[in-house]
Amino acid sequence: MEIRRNGTQPSQQGAAEYFTGRVRVDPLFEPTPLGNVTGISVTFEPGARTAWHTHPQGQVLIVTSGCGRVQSWGSPLQEIFPGDIVTFAPNEKHWHGAAPSSALTHIAIYASVAGTMANWMEHVSDDQYLEKPMTK
Repeated sequence: MEIRRNGTQPSQQGAAEYFTGRVRVDPLFEPTPLGNVTGISVTFEPGARTAWHTHPQGQVLIVTSGCGRVQSWGSPLQEIFPGDIVTFAPNEKHWHGAAPSSALTHIAIYASVAGTMANWMEHVSDDQYLEKPMTK
């Protein structure tokens, strides 16, 4: 058994290369001999978001607080809320982040393939981000 105490792993700022706005990334767990899976907690300030990207093994998001937005390439923009679980298929082009007036925190879980956890692409434009989202 291993216990990683809260606050013992340093937070990092999300790199401007991959994010728009203020983003904090907190590591939760890294791959172990039992599995090639990584988990992070990501907090987006209002208006902050990822760039378009894919994950070779897909990704699961578990929304823990706030209100956010998520979109897959070619699909409508959708709002996400605490308790929502979002699953992206392997290599599905997508982005996610906070709503314009609310912060968002989610846990992201993904696996790497040959050392690649994500393939980063262009930033989400303001027009894409400000589309009217689908609601529940």
